[in-house]
Amino acid sequence: MTITTAKRSRLTIDIPPEVKRRLRLASAQRDVSMREYVLQALEERLAEDLPPMAEREGLLALTARSDPVLAELWDNEKDAAYDRL
Repeated sequence: MTITTAKRSRLTIDIPPEVKRRLRLASAQRDVSMREYVLQALEERLAEDLPPMAEREGLLALTARSDPVLAELWDNEKDAAYDRL
């Protein structure tokens, strides 16, 4: 029997005791570990803040090459200063 584990990265954070108490209660209420609860919460928040890759690729399609109006706006000396930052 082969057991495979996904590669993981460890993250350590300091939280106030009251937040930990609430986390313990909320995770118990959902019958999941605190780790699972935090991971699910992070994934939900990241989904809100960062669209999935397919949506980002759609946004990236708006480039100077695909739109001549954008090319005029982006390909100028003033805008080039931001490229050097």
